[in-house]
Amino acid sequence: MRIVLLGPPGAGKGTQARRLCEELSLAHISTGDILRDAVKRGTAVAKEAKRYMDAGQLVPDAVVIKIIALRMKRKDCANGFVLDGFPRTLGQCEALDGILEKLEMPIDRAIHLTVPRQPLFSRLSGRRLCRVCQAPYHADAHRPKKAGVCDQCGGEVYQRDDDKPEPVRARLDDYERVVQSVGAFYYRRGMYVEVDGDRTIARVYDDLLKLVKGKGHKKGSDRSGARKCAPRA
Repeated sequence: MRIVLLGPPGAGKGTQARRLCEELSLAHISTGDILRDAVKRGTAVAKEAKRYMDAGQLVPDAVVIKIIALRMKRKDCANGFVLDGFPRTLGQCEALDGILEKLEMPIDRAIHLTVPRQPLFSRLSGRRLCRVCQAPYHADAHRPKKAGVCDQCGGEVYQRDDDKPEPVRARLDDYERVVQSVGAFYYRRGMYVEVDGDRTIARVYDDLLKLVKGKGHKKGSDRSGARKCAPRA
């Protein structure tokens, strides 16, 4: 099973992707993770990516695609994979399609976790992390016992610059500009489905697992957050 998991920043893609991969023995392919892993491996294309990362710039599509192509040739992808948050543009969709065609590994499903803008804004702008162990916190929902100090390791709990209000608004605006073209790409291929991501982690995961196993509820069921439809902004 090969899955593209789409969704805006803060939709919970990473959490759900990791759970699916553990349950189904799939490879979890996150662009951030594979970029960092490639840099550790020291390949030529990784050194190219590192120049952009060190400068605080986005790594160009052409470089990301090369690294993803190399990642998909590793043995753990033979049973399938979940692409977490990639592709993000129509150009990336087309490039990925070309890679997978050569590898004879077509995408089976493109699943879009949909969450209204206000809950996303609250999730992201309230997010805090431990600077040492990366333990997650939230300004409203999950504060450390001692303000600014990680419960687990005693490290500093801080807010990333891109989780501050203005950068969050910009990230959501950017996503809304491209989501329809990416969704439409997979919709035309008959593999696009939306899942309501504005629910508990457990309920979202239950619907994702049923979809991946081919047991998703029919459109209109009150018990399911999944629906086949044309992509929306």
